[in-house]
Amino acid sequence: MFHPRRTLRALLVPLAAGLALTALPAQSARAAATLTNGGFESDGTGTATPAGWSTYSAAGQNSASFTEAGGHGGSLRLTHWSSSAYKVETYQYLSGLTNGTYKLTAWVRSGGGQNSAYIALKNCGGAEQRTDIPVSASGWIRIVTSVAVTNNQCTVSVNSDAGAGNWINVDDLTFTPGSTGLSVKGSDVSSLVKSEAKGGVYKNASGTTQDALAVLKNAGQNYARLKVWVNPADGYNNKTRVLAAAKRVKAQGMKLLVDFHYSDIWADPGAQSVPSAWAGHSYSRLKTDVYTHTYDVLDALEAQGTTADMVQVGNEINGGMLWPAGSTDNWSQLAGLLNSGYAAVKAVNSGTTVALHLAKGGDLSGTRWWFDNAVANGVKFDAIGLSYYGYWHGTLADFQTTLDDAASRYAKPVFVAETAYPFRLDSEDAHENIIDLPGELVSGYPATVAGQTRWMKDVASIVEAVPNGRGLGVFYWESTWTAVTGNGWDPTDASSGNGWENQALFGYDDRALSSMAWFGHR
Repeated sequence: MFHPRRTLRALLVPLAAGLALTALPAQSARAAATLTNGGFESDGTGTATPAGWSTYSAAGQNSASFTEAGGHGGSLRLTHWSSSAYKVETYQYLSGLTNGTYKLTAWVRSGGGQNSAYIALKNCGGAEQRTDIPVSASGWIRIVTSVAVTNNQCTVSVNSDAGAGNWINVDDLTFTPGSTGLSVKGSDVSSLVKSEAKGGVYKNASGTTQDALAVLKNAGQNYARLKVWVNPADGYNNKTRVLAAAKRVKAQGMKLLVDFHYSDIWADPGAQSVPSAWAGHSYSRLKTDVYTHTYDVLDALEAQGTTADMVQVGNEINGGMLWPAGSTDNWSQLAGLLNSGYAAVKAVNSGTTVALHLAKGGDLSGTRWWFDNAVANGVKFDAIGLSYYGYWHGTLADFQTTLDDAASRYAKPVFVAETAYPFRLDSEDAHENIIDLPGELVSGYPATVAGQTRWMKDVASIVEAVPNGRGLGVFYWESTWTAVTGNGWDPTDASSGNGWENQALFGYDDRALSSMAWFGHR
């Protein structure tokens, strides 16, 4: 990924960080073994305590919870809102449950701004499980949470700790056997080796200098992504450097995603340049080049005991790769190149997952068009990766629609290959940041550490909610790309700056940001 400045504007609504509502309600007398009135259809509008539910507010603000028209599935929904600051909980106590793992699903919307707003499963015998309600003022978003019930009971809870005028809508809750979670909580660390060579330093949250990979691992990262360029001008992100980095990744106990760009420089929707060593090669020869290069890198990785767990054949290949031969203007040729890469991956290790990676994670029609053509042309793949940057690629609701559709339409697991968010807007170096204006942010997600944390948790929650367990997880893009002289964006220009340091997961003081907490997602 490397994009020039985009000009998408979004109104910034400040998001206040705060403590969650912690008061526990008394158990309801209406206990049952199944969720009652999950769609809030049993009452008319304006009901503070819907049938089957209880309402609790330590400050006597029960009226901040009510039913009203405008449901997700049916006519009505639950809303939390008040003209003054409020804390309220709408809950339902279930008893007589068979012990086991249960999943709560809810459709939600939110205008944002709350100290906290979440769905939860608690008093179930173990630790309370929560999922925050993403900021989505227009489109409904499905979220899930799961818990192990060990004492035959559980409380389903909808919580708000909110300011005046803050609101959430909740509807169509279900409580069923099942579990949720993400298997991939990763980040791209392709910039790390060069950063260190140029003097880059990384510290843990307490300020002690430490290997960045160890810091990320300790925060919960379990997967690292490394890009491969064929013959880059600066000698980084090539086979030799990737082999060395892979040893460090595996030594931390992380899995490895290898991202082949099939170029000497950035490959993305705007550029898919043929490597200089392959210049002038025929289509047939390019197929061999792809196979040989892919096999060579992966075979060397396996030989040193650091087998790739997942491989991307191409990077953000919306328009194809190795232009013009592999452009989407010639699908049969693009299919041949992709299948050549697939065959090389499987020849080294049949257990390695092969992913195809597009940008524009909120583009339903574009994603369908691309993968429909891929399937029609016999392209082989095991998983679908999408880049999703909220300031470029549509709303969170658009993203969920696209992700869910890809998983079901192609019956493949899906993941976010790239996402990120700024924790501040100013630059640490002289190079202008790609996102540096309030109007470029996603509404409800400020450029703060809290905003960055919330963005990542909410993106992860949407992936977790992909039906049938097909949501693999998320890779944060370039967690270690801090501002270090000589480690700029252009491998041909040592003086080029970094437009991304305000979206790293290490601060301008080189310390790990608390936003790494997202790696602890269920």
